[in-house]
Amino acid sequence: MKVLLTGGAGFIGRHVLTQLAAVGHDVRVLDSLRPDVHRGGVPALPAELVKADVRDADAVQSALAGVEAVCHLAAKVGLGVDVADLPDYASSNDLGTAVLLAGMARAGIGRLVLASSMVVYGEGLGRCPEHAQVRPGPRTGAALEAGQFEPPCPVCGLPLTPALIAESACVDPRNAYAASKSAQEQLAASWARLTGARVAALRYHNVYGPGMPRDTPYAGVAAIFLSALRSGDAAQVYEDGGQRRDFVHVRDVATATVAALDAPVASATLRAYNVGSGTPRTVGEMAAALSLAVAGPSPRITGAYRLGDVRHITADSARLRAELGWRPVVDFADGIAELARVH
Repeated sequence: MKVLLTGGAGFIGRHVLTQLAAVGHDVRVLDSLRPDVHRGGVPALPAELVKADVRDADAVQSALAGVEAVCHLAAKVGLGVDVADLPDYASSNDLGTAVLLAGMARAGIGRLVLASSMVVYGEGLGRCPEHAQVRPGPRTGAALEAGQFEPPCPVCGLPLTPALIAESACVDPRNAYAASKSAQEQLAASWARLTGARVAALRYHNVYGPGMPRDTPYAGVAAIFLSALRSGDAAQVYEDGGQRRDFVHVRDVATATVAALDAPVASATLRAYNVGSGTPRTVGEMAAALSLAVAGPSPRITGAYRLGDVRHITADSARLRAELGWRPVVDFADGIAELARVH
């Protein structure tokens, strides 16, 4: 099958490209090669490369020629630096997606895999001893400043036990990136309804592995920790290190993405899938594992915070396993050891 892969020169994109080629797809890559992402240069790609921005309607239309399906990974990622990032998130992610969808409609392409994110959920689920399963409200600056990092039950204020979140949960984006990813899903769902197309939206959880971007303001937490450790410094861990995440290896993410190309999604609909390892770990545990892997200093718990961060968000990936037959295969310890070797 001829597949257009947007963002195919990026961290996850390169692994998806490898997996697409491995199962026999003919791939064309569309990537703008943004300098704030590709500071270390762009590696050679084993595919046709169209260097263009996904917001460029003419370039997109040309890149779609002969294509049967699209994997859309091109996006500005990360929490952002400050409010000045808002226009770039909205333009790169949402306008770019709208341009791509319009081009797909003109080209008669009705199959899309959209790279979404766990950030669309906001805070994850919590279990209250009095009110069962609840969605915590946004954390306040005053509470965070006081070191009160755990969000309480929004009804009674009791402490919550974190729980896995499934795709049936309502979205609740709490920062610019999250809002843009939620908007991408809504645009794709609208396009599917209007054209009779089908969309598999993969809500990636915390992706790590070889090729992670580093030394940029938008790098992932594992890359940030490793950069500090390579400089001989301790990893600086926000809050108390107890934030729970689902760290999933990039090769597992790539196999899930490619499996979604043939997902049994009904026409004129969007079907969301969580992509996670199924094993929650804390940010502090990730930092400690990396410190151990490179024989570096122990992590430093700073107590610092970012108002747009969420406390706990961990995946229930049962739908992906049941409907696509996907299973993660990279063990966390093996993945961390590999990352420490090659990053």
